Amino acid sequence: MFGTLVKKRDFYAGGLMTLLGAAVTLDSTTYTLGTLTHMGPGMFPLMLGITLTIVGMLILGAAITTPLSDDEGILPEKPEWFAWGCILAGPIAFIILGEFFGLVLATFACVFIPAFGDRTATLKGSAILAAGVTFFGVLLFSYVLKIPFPLFQLGH
Repeated sequence: MFGTLVKKRDFYAGGLMTLLGAAVTLDSTTYTLGTLTHMGPGMFPLMLGITLTIVGMLILGAAITTPLSDDEGILPEKPEWFAWGCILAGPIAFIILGEFFGLVLATFACVFIPAFGDRTATLKGSAILAAGVTFFGVLLFSYVLKIPFPLFQLGH
């Protein structure tokens, strides 16, 4: 039974989620937890870590009990290098563009660039998606949460 786990993606994903959740849970105890009515800075990471650990253990348990199928290799037969590159380029673009041009352009690029990794995505569809996420992101982070991140800026 455990010999087949070498090929199971879900086994490794569940294990990684469990380890990450446990690490976040342990790290959150270094902050003040507070109470449910007056939450401290460690409360959210604690709850997130516990949830991530439980979900990881559920995925891990399902991977152990599910029989192995033919397409259970860890990596796909034909890796999508371009898609992976687009997905990784999105957050990098957000960091760079956010530093020099502001939240609006950074958020737009962070959604628009990874959309190119989808073979079925169109330029128009990607732009509409990026514009929608940018609109709600700016609304949430600038106007509701009042995060001090300039909407537009030129240079550093």
